Amino acid sequence: MSYKFLFQKPKGTPQTQAIAGREAEMIQGRSGGFAFDAGIWRMLRRCLLIGTAQSAYYASKHELSADFIDTVQKCVAEDADRVASEILYASDGRAVNNSAPILALVLLSMGDSQAAKRNFMEIFPQVVRTGSHFYEWINYTKSMRGFGKVIRESGKTWLSNPDTKALAYQLLKYQQRQGFSHRDALRLFHVKPETDDQQALYQWVVKGWDELPSKIPSDALAQIWWYEWLKRHPDKTHEAIAKGKLTHEMAAPIGQMDVRAWQLLFNEMPIGALLRNLGSLTEIGVLTAKNKDNLKHVANVLNNRDRLKKGRIHPIDVLKALKTYQSGGALGRSQKTWEPIPRIVDILETALEMSFDAISPTGATFLHAIDVSGSMSYYTVSSIGLTCCEIAATMALATVKAETNYAIRGFATDFRDLGITKKDSFTSAMQKASNQNFGGTDASVAYDWAIKNKFYADVFCFWTDSESWAGRRHPSEALAEYRRKVNANAKAIYVTLAPYKLSLVDPKDPNSWDMGGFDPAMPRAIQMVAMGEV
Repeated sequence: MSYKFLFQKPKGTPQTQAIAGREAEMIQGRSGGFAFDAGIWRMLRRCLLIGTAQSAYYASKHELSADFIDTVQKCVAEDADRVASEILYASDGRAVNNSAPILALVLLSMGDSQAAKRNFMEIFPQVVRTGSHFYEWINYTKSMRGFGKVIRESGKTWLSNPDTKALAYQLLKYQQRQGFSHRDALRLFHVKPETDDQQALYQWVVKGWDELPSKIPSDALAQIWWYEWLKRHPDKTHEAIAKGKLTHEMAAPIGQMDVRAWQLLFNEMPIGALLRNLGSLTEIGVLTAKNKDNLKHVANVLNNRDRLKKGRIHPIDVLKALKTYQSGGALGRSQKTWEPIPRIVDILETALEMSFDAISPTGATFLHAIDVSGSMSYYTVSSIGLTCCEIAATMALATVKAETNYAIRGFATDFRDLGITKKDSFTSAMQKASNQNFGGTDASVAYDWAIKNKFYADVFCFWTDSESWAGRRHPSEALAEYRRKVNANAKAIYVTLAPYKLSLVDPKDPNSWDMGGFDPAMPRAIQMVAMGEV
């Protein structure tokens, strides 16, 4: 992967970066403290990578959504090309999920300029990749703007995918979502078939098959034929799964699901589905401590960096799977319970480390300051309630795994020893940070501690929501004192983990950087700062 996108603005196509520019002014945050204005482009990156699904300590869900919409609309009006690049960057496995990029895509389509509409149509198929994405896009579009010419053309193009086999897979796997079915979509977009296979596929979507064809009509429709065959022969679920390559979304609602059926699904299960179903597979008995072959298969899939990247598996996906699996069913929406298998936990720990971009030792000395103030436990990500504090601990630990010289501490109104080292598992690091997750917020205490203890750091790395309000001075002032007294060349990085407009970076400081979101590239980007590669 080229990291130039993270730090530079290519000529002719301005793009925001994981490390953004420095045009800012001081503003008052919701907590009452003062910080620098992050600017709309930095805010756009944060919103796309983090999303707005949950409330935060200092802002409601409604406020965060309003901020998101306002930010995207302003950015679209200023530079639609740049917005399109940001949406693509986030959608390509860097956002926590694809919902924020899809919502931004709808807002891009609402732009007044021809550039906005052109960019919308160009990036649409790269963002709306699955049937689930397609339904979500339709839902947002209906709620926010309606179905004009540009929208109808994009919807029609998606449903006219010339790869009929791939289209059939999506239409079969996601038959309805969010109050819409593909039958609704075909009628809404007035799709007309261009081939015999498309004609047969659309006919199945609209009318179904009253009678099962005596033989499979074509390779493109083979999965649909086996699905219909299974509806008529539910007692032959094993045969339908094995020969029809059916997924669990296709087979489970209509088949007779026993351990053997789930074993067959497990053998071919995509990486994302495997992550989501580890608990169910354990409860059913497909995954057991004694079944070494199945455990080896899980490791081969989840501990493969190429598969993780190809499957667009975000570290938060793995972290969510790890926390859910360890809970034994107490977390998440499943009603099932299971006894966690230690080997699966180990595999998930390894997968979590591998889901970040590869890092290597830098030789620099890092001081990681994790925000453990009360607000960091309030903002949650995902349905199982991962807190910003837990995510901060995870990302800090991922960054130091390859390093020798580092310290990881926590700040609130004091600078606390969290007891975290790179020998910790991600689970234990999250627990240690959460155990001390309370108090007000004063980011300057990290510098005060380093000055008092003459701790020589090449790079300070803060993991925070940037709502620093307590204390007697701004963090940028404390950093200036540290540079005068300890290390004149010290660099500072602030990774903002909530979609706020605030930045703790002095825009006049060339050796401080503002990063945002849960980008898998973040640990590597931090190392590049340390090595002077930016």
